[in-house]
Amino acid sequence: MKTSSETIDWIHSLLPFGIKPGLKRMEWMLDKLDHPEKRLKTIHVGGTNGKGSTVSFLRHALEEAGYCIGTFTSPYIETFEERISVNGVPIEEEALVNCANRIRPLVEELAESDLGSPTEFEVITTIGFLYFATIAKVDLVIVEVGLGGRLDSTNVITPLISVITSIGFDHMHILGNSLEEITSEKAGIIKENCPIVSGVSQAEGRAIIREKAKQTSSPYYQLGEDFTQLLMESSEEKQVFEYQSKENRVITLTMQGPHQRENASVAIAVLDLLKNMGFTIGERELIRGLQKTTWLGRFEKISNHPLIVLDGAHNKEGLASLANTLKQHYPNRKYRFLLAATKEKDMEILLEPFSEMDAHFTFTSFDFFRAAEATTLYNQSPVALNQKGYHQNWETAFDEEMKMLDNRTMLIVCGSLYFVSTVRKKWYSKKDMNQM
Repeated sequence: MKTSSETIDWIHSLLPFGIKPGLKRMEWMLDKLDHPEKRLKTIHVGGTNGKGSTVSFLRHALEEAGYCIGTFTSPYIETFEERISVNGVPIEEEALVNCANRIRPLVEELAESDLGSPTEFEVITTIGFLYFATIAKVDLVIVEVGLGGRLDSTNVITPLISVITSIGFDHMHILGNSLEEITSEKAGIIKENCPIVSGVSQAEGRAIIREKAKQTSSPYYQLGEDFTQLLMESSEEKQVFEYQSKENRVITLTMQGPHQRENASVAIAVLDLLKNMGFTIGERELIRGLQKTTWLGRFEKISNHPLIVLDGAHNKEGLASLANTLKQHYPNRKYRFLLAATKEKDMEILLEPFSEMDAHFTFTSFDFFRAAEATTLYNQSPVALNQKGYHQNWETAFDEEMKMLDNRTMLIVCGSLYFVSTVRKKWYSKKDMNQM
């Protein structure tokens, strides 16, 4: 392989191997590579929602403090390469090709063994560890869990700190149907004598994490118990809150919504632990880094006039957070939603948070093998949502929605991160064309 395009095509060719929970294939490949993951200092971030935002809060604060920070995240919004980044800069072509060519013979050898071929995500994870350890040589890597925790391919690391941002109902066909089952899978990232910081809100979830921390002799820090946050001021542009712990801080965020105050609070607790481990992070750098933080596709404004927001909310808890964000920051606006989702989603459950809001929903679809039909989403949606319509072609639907916007009305594009990514690419490609 000589180019990024060839390399990414090869990686995607492993997609048919699907999701195969377990760590044996990862351990086999990493052993052959002399364990690059053991040469890295890491933070491991799991949870249902809030992982990406928490990773971004941590990265920006640590960058402000002068550190070189690797991030491993998924899925991507703009380009495949952004999943493996250093200080926000995606892996360069030469490095991606180099790492993939080193790994490909191992993948082929493994495919012929009893363990079978590694999955696409396992190969991407291995490329990330190899790149960070041998080429980028970063100070710290913030690793986002792909799915679950206990059997996720990232769970081969022994981090400085483990983080569980939240627990909700997603990927239940793999993680379990109860909050307790899902939490147990997420808590699988907790390692022996490794501090755990939790943003989990449910009492039953906290109890499981607390018990796992006790079993592993891991110091446990819980949002709402060991640290908390209190909103002070809010507008369409920002929110200001007080972080309350052993020392209180006033924090300004451009990231919007109550859930982002919680994610930022979890990040601050992690940063304070890192300071105790010898990292030098000044108060000014910490506060400035959090204020600078943005995250593509998470309540991202792509236009102010008219107001258009992209949000990757795609499960019950994520859409509840989106509804709360609108109530907090945009209480006097009229809302129009353009929504596409994957086949396994239940609209009646997902849209319940909006049943009392003055909102219009247009359901659509997009070019993705798991995308639901627009009519299916329309028919599933709650009867209480009497302001609704559908159009199978999302670009036509988007153009129609644009005609409905005025100074009081905003458009929210949501339902799937894959859909948000599709809309975002089209929006910015059009803008670029108009500027030529």
